[in-house]
Order: sequence, then structure tokens, then C-alpha cells
Amino acid sequence: MPNPDLADFSPHAASFYEGGEADAVFRRLRAEDPLHWSERFGYWAVTKHADIQSMSQRPRLFSSEQGSQLAELVRIAEGRPRPDASRADQLARATLLRMDPPRHNQLRKAVIGAFTPRQVAALEPRIREIARHTLDTVGEGDRIDLVERVAVPLPMIVIAELLGVPPEHGPRFRRWSDAMIAAGAGEFGDETRAASTELIQYVLAIAEERRRRPRGDLISRLVAAEVDGQPLSDLEIGMFGLTLLVAGNETTRNLIAGGSLALLHHPEQHERLLATPGLLPNAIEEMLRFVTPIRHVTRRATADVEVRGRTVRAGDALVFFYGSANRDEEVFGPDAERFDITRSDARRHLSFGFGEHVCLGAALARLEARVLFEELFARWPRFELAETPQPLGSPLVNGLASLPVRRAA
Repeated sequence: MPNPDLADFSPHAASFYEGGEADAVFRRLRAEDPLHWSERFGYWAVTKHADIQSMSQRPRLFSSEQGSQLAELVRIAEGRPRPDASRADQLARATLLRMDPPRHNQLRKAVIGAFTPRQVAALEPRIREIARHTLDTVGEGDRIDLVERVAVPLPMIVIAELLGVPPEHGPRFRRWSDAMIAAGAGEFGDETRAASTELIQYVLAIAEERRRRPRGDLISRLVAAEVDGQPLSDLEIGMFGLTLLVAGNETTRNLIAGGSLALLHHPEQHERLLATPGLLPNAIEEMLRFVTPIRHVTRRATADVEVRGRTVRAGDALVFFYGSANRDEEVFGPDAERFDITRSDARRHLSFGFGEHVCLGAALARLEARVLFEELFARWPRFELAETPQPLGSPLVNGLASLPVRRAA
């Protein structure tokens, strides 16, 4: 059994991820109690790479559709009613993230053609143009907030263009995306409800126009898609647009920001990367592993099942902790907690999920990060912290609110 202090395991609190506490706790859990039952909140904490992989490949036994966000599990355990829970649940169940086969696979096919390796590779010239323009706006000054001026604009513009909406609406997208991330962390208040409604209405207005004049964008694909001979519902189209916006923005933004901070904290790795630019693709995999932009997802067992000698009962919730899996010593060796851009097994990370729900835009995120770092290093090869970076303060997303840097010699 785990030591008594693990009873205070609290990964639903943003403070848990500050100061190294999370890494230390997950290290103990992997060693002492890798399938940990939270008596306080009533869920299984899944912390091993192999277990998350295995469960992710069995979606009918470990259901996304019946899952809940970690924040919601905690809220229920504490007896705190969630405002407008029925609305939140209705919206969640209309997203790919909360669907099981066969519906999940059928809807995924509606847009997967836009994310094939060939289609993504063809986007590189435009992504490079956006990256260069973004850095042009930074100018020749010696200090910037790398989050706001570099990490945020590129993925926001790219996903807006793929969806087929004007890039000048980026500020709206930023507000909507931030509100959806807050909702995923349990903050489903008036602002989030308003943002979700605005975004769905916005997507549906464009969808109506695409029915009359289709283009080659993602919303046109959604409008034209059919499942079992039936078009997607308005709610499905709206939530698909919302999911693409958030997923296409948040992971890349926090990969770029978190990866930059990792280089700042490991200057020898930064210098090695500058000296050997061919390491950049592998460095991005290591950034994804080390940073883990999305901390966790949840599933729910649909039948009794034995895991690691424990009985997981039908209806039990399970939380997959990707950050723990990405530092699993059985996969990444005894130095799993070290940032190493030459790591040969870095690509085994689970930061894009695994199985049925592996991220649609994984190749796009990798391309955006590679191009952005290439262009950034061409102009700002070396930079250093100008002030203490500010964390996003989310228990769901490992991100930065600000990363002030200045040029270094």
C-alpha cells in the first residue's frame, strides 16, 4: 500500500504542479502504487506508460463517452453542484474527445483528409510565411514576452485559415480558446457559457454560408460530411469547430512556450541545438515529452476488469496522467526526468494521446514548432530570462501565461 501522505494526492489543483511536487509524487506512485485509488475523490490514477497505452487501445472497455473531466470528479466527490451541468455535459458529449467507436471514428473521418502527411507538408511554405511575419512584428528590440509575441500568433492564425475564417478574428479565437481551457479545468461559469455559445454560433454562421458556397476548408468538410447517410447536427458541427480551434491552438502554443523555457533552463542543450540544427525534430519530441502540454484525460470502465492485480469496477473513473507516463523509467530509462534533445526514445511520449484518440493535428503541431524554432533561432539564436515566467495556473494544461526574455550575446 502507498505511504499515508499519498492520500493527499491533489492533481486537480494548479498548485500541485508548481515547485516539483507533482514530479516527486508521480515518481513515488509509479514505484509504489502505479494504479492508485483516490479514496478521497473516487477515481483511479493511472501513472504508468504501459497501462495508459493498453487502456487507450480498448475504448469500449475504457470509455471516453462516459468519462468526466478530473475537475468534475472532484466537484462531485466534494458535493458541490456544477452550474448548468446539463448544458456542459451536452456540449462535451458532442465532441470527439467524449465519443467512443463507432461514432468517434465516423466523425473523425470527416476531417482526417486535411491532416494527412502530404496535406500537412504542403502547408510548410504558408506556415513559414506566418512565422516570419510574426517575428517581423517583434522587431529588433532586445526584450519580448515570448508567449504573447511568438507562441500565441502562429497556431492561432494557422487553425483559423484551416477552418476558413478571417485571421483578423484571432482576438476572438484567443478569448474563446482560453475560456474552453478554463472550462476543462472546471471553471464553467457565465463567461465560459457565453464563450461556448458565441463560438458555436460563429461556426454555424460560417457553416450556413459554406452550404451555399463550399470551399476547401475544414468547415466545408464538416458541412459535407455524412454519417450513416445523415449530415452532422448543428451541435456536432459547432463543437467540432470548437474542438479544432482549441486543440489546434493550445498544444502548439504551450509546446513552443514550454520548449523555450526548457532550453532556457538547460543552456547546454540549447547550445547543442544551435550547433547541430538537424537535432531540431528530435528536440521537439523531447520538448513534447518533457513539457506534456495536456496533463491528463479521463475514462470510465464499462465492465469489471483486472489491472495490476486490482479490480477496476464497472463505472469506476480512471485518470490518465500523461506527464507521469512521459517520465516512466521503464520506458525512458533512469534519466527520464532529464531534458535531453538527443534522447533516442523521445518519440515514445504520449503527449498526443494514443489509440483511437491520438491527436488529429499531431503532424501539424510538429511542423509548426519546427518552422517557428527555425525562424526564431535565425533571428534570436540566444535569449535569456528577463523576468520570472508566469505559469498559466491550470491543473489541465501545462502552459505559461508569460515568458519575458531578452537577447543574449
